[in-house]
Amino acid sequence: MSMAWRILPPKKIDARYKLFARGDALQSSSSPVMDAERRALLRYLSRHPNLKKFEPFLKAASKEFAVDTALLKAVMAAESGFDPAAISPKGAIGLMQIMPATAERYGLRADQQKTIAEKLTDPGTNIRLGARYLRDLQRMFPDQQDLVLASYNAGEGAVQQYKNTIPPYPETRNYVQLVTQIYQWYQPTPATPRLKASVFSTGVKSKRLSMTIPAKGAKENKVD
Repeated sequence: MSMAWRILPPKKIDARYKLFARGDALQSSSSPVMDAERRALLRYLSRHPNLKKFEPFLKAASKEFAVDTALLKAVMAAESGFDPAAISPKGAIGLMQIMPATAERYGLRADQQKTIAEKLTDPGTNIRLGARYLRDLQRMFPDQQDLVLASYNAGEGAVQQYKNTIPPYPETRNYVQLVTQIYQWYQPTPATPRLKASVFSTGVKSKRLSMTIPAKGAKENKVD
């Protein structure tokens, strides 16, 4: 299934929030224009300057928690667009968009110098917490990457509520498909899609997915 991309001008929700991706659903498209836009976006993600900058943290977290580096990169791309200062409207922070409550659950504590939120803007801390959370989700849903990603987006409770299936939330279904495609792009060799067929047979009316690439010089979920 191909994706329809529309590259938009940079847009800020508030002084802290930088929009990287938005949309309610994915739309199939085989048009040359859409394919070209998709390739341009994926090239942008693969060559983002922060990707190389954070590579040591990604490799260290991948080794420590046995989470594929390509998966960490894909989640980071979809969550924050590689911006360590990203803050979502719901309060998720940093590269892997970690909620302060989740970070606290995993042992991160405020001190006299910094709050939990401030500590989550540190790339090494944020990536490590995101990798730990993904590791735990992989243990919870072994060999079910679609459910791992759905849980990262909507929470494992939502996945369990729907009897270990992807919740019927357009945002979550979009997210699973988006991260999976980026994940395949980051693979050293072409990867076999690991999504279940149910992801694509949602019955949800498709809309265009829009993604915003931050302007040059500009800055924009969850974690043993």
